[in-house]
Amino acid sequence: MAVNESVDILNSAYLAVEYIDSFLPDNPLQQPFKNAWNYMLDNYTKFQIATWGSLIVHELSYFLLCLPGFIFQFIPYMQKYKIQQDKPETWEKQWKCLKTLLFNHFCIQLPLICGTYYFTEYFNIPYDWERMPRWYMLLAQCFGCAVIEDAWHYFLHRLLHHKRIYKYIHKVHHEFVSPFGMQAEYAHPLETLILGTGFFIGIIVFCNHMILLWAWVICRLMETIDVHSGYDIPLNPLHLVPFYAGARFHDFHHMNFIGNYASTFTWWDRSFGTDYQYVSYQEKEKNQGLLTEKKSN
Repeated sequence: MAVNESVDILNSAYLAVEYIDSFLPDNPLQQPFKNAWNYMLDNYTKFQIATWGSLIVHELSYFLLCLPGFIFQFIPYMQKYKIQQDKPETWEKQWKCLKTLLFNHFCIQLPLICGTYYFTEYFNIPYDWERMPRWYMLLAQCFGCAVIEDAWHYFLHRLLHHKRIYKYIHKVHHEFVSPFGMQAEYAHPLETLILGTGFFIGIIVFCNHMILLWAWVICRLMETIDVHSGYDIPLNPLHLVPFYAGARFHDFHHMNFIGNYASTFTWWDRSFGTDYQYVSYQEKEKNQGLLTEKKSN
């Protein structure tokens, strides 16, 4: 009964969104995107699209999303939004990070990306424009992927903090107490495989078109680079996502090493009480701010 009710609610929500979408003006970018997509299908093989296309999407998305945070360090005005203001980025740390990143991207992640084509063939995942899901379905699927990845990340990340194995694997990621965007995928190769598995589970569950693979890559990178950025920027659109953790939440994890284990949402840490030190820290910061305000008045 409960399952049928849930299905009815989802169907009603889908019909409501579809009805609203019918009143929205045509997207001016849809036709150019359609032309580009069909051009890609006409000129490249599925293997080339799934392998080299996925690599290009990942690399371009990663470094373009890292660019704003990289530029912020040179803008004095933006320093008021830096969370750990006493720990600025250094060229030495960023260069070390970049070298490890390139190794992970091309020696660990690229071989995994090479399996994308075989995944789409095995599960008969379509590439054609006609079967591409609508934008709201794509967003819903990405959100579903994020929920699954977040659960995987919370429990496996927490396990990697166990005192018996922390120094062998996860300690590498914690070399930077004050994180910056490019550090999002700075990790031990084993960690890349262990925590990265969560990315693929959602794809196995939801993937019904090649576009979801790329959309989910972009969404996941957007989230992880944001929470590692080291900057809490006002009017960040990601804060509109329900229960989104954000940069302050994860920055505290790097500063404190304990608690705030989830990647995207706050509900797992709240449910298991692993955010209690963060909540106490926030209360302390709030009280100090009020005290400073009283003294200034």
